[in-house]
Amino acid sequence: MAAPVSDQQIADYRRDGAVLIKGLFAPWVETLRAGVARNMAEPGPYASENTKPGERGRFFDDYCNWERIPEFAAVIRQPVVAAVAAALMQSETVQMFHDHVLVKESGTAKATPWHQDSPYYFVEGAQTVSFWSPLDPVKEASLRCVAGSHLWDKPVLPLRWASEQNFYPDPSLYQPVPDPDAEGMTVLEWAMEPGDAVAFNFKTLHGARGNSGALNRRAFSLRLVGDDARYVERPGRTSPPYPGHDMRPGQRLREDWFPYLRGGAKT
Repeated sequence: MAAPVSDQQIADYRRDGAVLIKGLFAPWVETLRAGVARNMAEPGPYASENTKPGERGRFFDDYCNWERIPEFAAVIRQPVVAAVAAALMQSETVQMFHDHVLVKESGTAKATPWHQDSPYYFVEGAQTVSFWSPLDPVKEASLRCVAGSHLWDKPVLPLRWASEQNFYPDPSLYQPVPDPDAEGMTVLEWAMEPGDAVAFNFKTLHGARGNSGALNRRAFSLRLVGDDARYVERPGRTSPPYPGHDMRPGQRLREDWFPYLRGGAKT
């Protein structure tokens, strides 16, 4: 299948660790909106409320629900999604990792803190991609990515979003969370329409402002891995935790839990 991405977009993704893919999920915006509504009405075991007492608004997130929410499963299995992922990752295979829903209601001041996803996960590899797709028009509350941060030598310290405590016990393994705006880093961000997607590497530093707009900001995110992704052990419980997986360091993710998606060469 020919992926609707250009050679320039692939090159930008390799260089910057993030690129905008216009309209990737546009045909399924209403399906995803229905899935988010179902997810919020029936939260999973990993659902979180990320505002502190007294903070205005609501910042809800939840992940690993695609197998119980049919709307998510239907979109994830669209061949074009895997085709775009394979092209960006330059990978023969595309393997499901997990889904993630993030909702900031109108007037929520809480920012999504700067972070890399990779330190939270039990998978490592250069061939990874996350798609972050708003289901409402966004401008100020869009995803923000630091160009080239996926190539940094040392990972950024992972923190818990609500408590802002260290996620793992030994912070010496990581560099402190930077302030990209104050430090003059190149921050990529785009005004986006429903169904557009930012594709970014698991190691790309990213965050988002609060939502001061009149609309709620619903976003669906999909995390996928490619040929070189392998299970690794972290110094504590990962997020997602996936208890009882029985994988060992260096193994590919087990196919029965993390299926290959149609659109990659293996399928």
